[in-house]
Amino acid sequence: MKKWLISIVTTLLILSTLSIAMADNNGKGKGHGYGNEKDNQFELGVEVLLNDQKDLIEGKKVGLITNPTGVDQELNSIVDLLHNDEDVELTALYGPEHGVRGSAQAGEYVEYYIDEKTGLPVYSLYGKTRKPTPEMLEGIDVLLFDIQDVGTRFYTYIYTMAYAMEAAQENDIPFIVLDRPNPISGSKVEGPVLDMEYKSFVGNYPIPLRHGMTVGELAKYFNEEHDIGADLTVVEMDGWKRHMYYDKTPLEFVAPSPNMPTLDTALVYPGAAWIEGTNVSEGRGTTQPFELIGAPFIDSTDLAAAMNELELPGVTFRAASFTPMFSKHKGTLSHGVQIHVTNKKIFQPVETGLALVKTIHDMYPEDFQFRAENSEGVSFFDLLVGNGWIREAIEEGQSIEEIKSQWQDGLEDFKEIREDYLLYK
Repeated sequence: MKKWLISIVTTLLILSTLSIAMADNNGKGKGHGYGNEKDNQFELGVEVLLNDQKDLIEGKKVGLITNPTGVDQELNSIVDLLHNDEDVELTALYGPEHGVRGSAQAGEYVEYYIDEKTGLPVYSLYGKTRKPTPEMLEGIDVLLFDIQDVGTRFYTYIYTMAYAMEAAQENDIPFIVLDRPNPISGSKVEGPVLDMEYKSFVGNYPIPLRHGMTVGELAKYFNEEHDIGADLTVVEMDGWKRHMYYDKTPLEFVAPSPNMPTLDTALVYPGAAWIEGTNVSEGRGTTQPFELIGAPFIDSTDLAAAMNELELPGVTFRAASFTPMFSKHKGTLSHGVQIHVTNKKIFQPVETGLALVKTIHDMYPEDFQFRAENSEGVSFFDLLVGNGWIREAIEEGQSIEEIKSQWQDGLEDFKEIREDYLLYK
């Protein structure tokens, strides 16, 4: 009798455990060690293309602009998917900043080479040639773009896309964008709109620092508002909503570039990257770029206290010290803060970046410096923020609120134009 009772209890425990496991596995399984099985309620542009719109590339010679982020939900590379597809002739690869394989550091030029795995030619669209030449496009029937953006104006991939669209238009080649999420949501729009007098490869169109658009939406905006006139098709995602941050999708985060390792990095990037235009380290050369901010001349405790006194929404600052392995202050102990986003829904990265630069400028006037001006009186800081007046306002001692108020009209105007190009609710 006792053995029979033990057997029943054991069976019930096993069934209960199996039931829990099955329930967990029926969920997304994201972050719980259950693998990354495809969510059939959600499809990326690349998946919609291959499942439902393959006629766009079938039987055609395809040129592909991509990097390591060009994967499906099961992390299969689009390069491999197309190369192994008998119905598609993948002909050439084109790499943005950091290259097709994503191994190059910021600003590093990648020479032409032959991809070892596929035997295909790989052309660089960063450095000497940002726009594909007619020779690079020879024999191509259609150009595909499949790269993960991070939702910030000065991230260069969106301009690689725009230049490629121009080349496609000039060479009568259809251009297809395979859409991907805006990882920091598509519902928030923040910061100054680019003054076109400060146009550069870190700001090529009059959009705000946090634009709140997907690459597909931006492609439509660039193409129509700025007269590119390409034969453009955007293959939309299925199941993505504007309010969704990347961690609310079934997708694994693949680093879009060497210094963009996590979603946390992308969240702070629209403001923390302002530090790149100064002599303060933005954390390059550490394991937490753009989350760590500091310099040898800063007192970390004082800076953390000053930043926390501002009571900025959705963020707190921890005193931190670090030694960059490369980039600014390489090998030198630096002191500053780590940015901790406590509530991403109310966090305002652009205001936070402004506050960081202004606070460090005001606390350390003898040591803090903006990057040197070029022959035209323009600092790299100006190119990042997209104008010259913010640097002057900080130097003149204007408040954060005064500075923010001056970019608001341009931001509201952009929001109205943006509405015409939104593909998702």
